[in-house]
Amino acid sequence: MARIDYGEAAASAFQASRELPPGALAEWRAAIARHLRPRPGMQVLDLGAGTGTWAAILASWYGISVVAVEPSTAMRARSRWRDMLAGHATALPLDPATIDGAWLSTVIHHLPDLPAAAHELRRVLRPGAAVLIRNAFPGRHHGIGLFRYWPEAIAALDTFPTVTSVRTAFAAAGFSYVTLEPVHQVTAPSLAAIAATSRRESHTPLMLITGSAYEAGLARLRAAATTQQGPVIDTLDLLVLRANRATATTRSPASPRRRVK
Repeated sequence: MARIDYGEAAASAFQASRELPPGALAEWRAAIARHLRPRPGMQVLDLGAGTGTWAAILASWYGISVVAVEPSTAMRARSRWRDMLAGHATALPLDPATIDGAWLSTVIHHLPDLPAAAHELRRVLRPGAAVLIRNAFPGRHHGIGLFRYWPEAIAALDTFPTVTSVRTAFAAAGFSYVTLEPVHQVTAPSLAAIAATSRRESHTPLMLITGSAYEAGLARLRAAATTQQGPVIDTLDLLVLRANRATATTRSPASPRRRVK
């Protein structure tokens, strides 16, 4: 099971406070382009696509085809991406070796069986395809403002997969490590904007702390918003792996497959 239930409340909160406009993501656009190497006709998997924001962004930035897969019915119902597929990381509804790259944004900590997910990704990816993982990792929270106002959430982050554990799981599935790099983003125009839209259900670490700890952090955020001006810039990690050129696994998924052309 995922760490939190992405039902209607969480899907609504995510849409209200987590979707970032493309204009705030200039560094992400450049970083993704470096490692994904977009080209005409490319098929990219957005795994755990949520409400489809990143699928739409990737398609508009690079002119590529995006296959968005999301397990949550509530998330899919709110999707802005026209072609969202139901599916899980360990049973992707895709044929073997049909995908040219994979994007996982704040998803890796929701995968209860990381080795199985890595093997399933290797099954659907073509040799040489990149896997781009955008996430917060244990011990690497210092550039993320959320943990400044909710320090109790650091303990929750420490339960997430580490960079080492992700690399190990993917190496066993046939992936090579490429790089780990911090990437900046403009999360909001101001702290006041975050305070106005903050919802506990929109962030997994906040759902894993107590209600009183959440309220205390929200009070700290609101107090800081009265004196601090300007955009809020956060730093998340981009972990890049690449599918080895050996033959991919042919393990079949439990769910029906979709042939991607």
